[in-house]
Amino acid sequence: MLSNAFVDNAKVMAKGQITIPKDVRDVLGVSNGDRVTFIVEGNTVRIVNSAVYAMQMLQQEIAGEAERTGLTSEDDVIALVKELRNENEKE
Repeated sequence: MLSNAFVDNAKVMAKGQITIPKDVRDVLGVSNGDRVTFIVEGNTVRIVNSAVYAMQMLQQEIAGEAERTGLTSEDDVIALVKELRNENEKE
């Protein structure tokens, strides 16, 4: 088990609601009004910060796109941005 792992629990209320324990909210970085995502794999459920999860999914989706489009260095990216800015100024 991981050294920073811990176990906590919550009671399921009549409408299926639970209160996420404070220690778990702190680890997830969620507070009042934030959203969480439940990831169900077999009989195991992970709860994650929805904003963080969405960003991770986006990063996975676009991983390698720069290389596939020929952007292999920071200079390539800067040149593309300058080119796009010049085109937008002409419009």
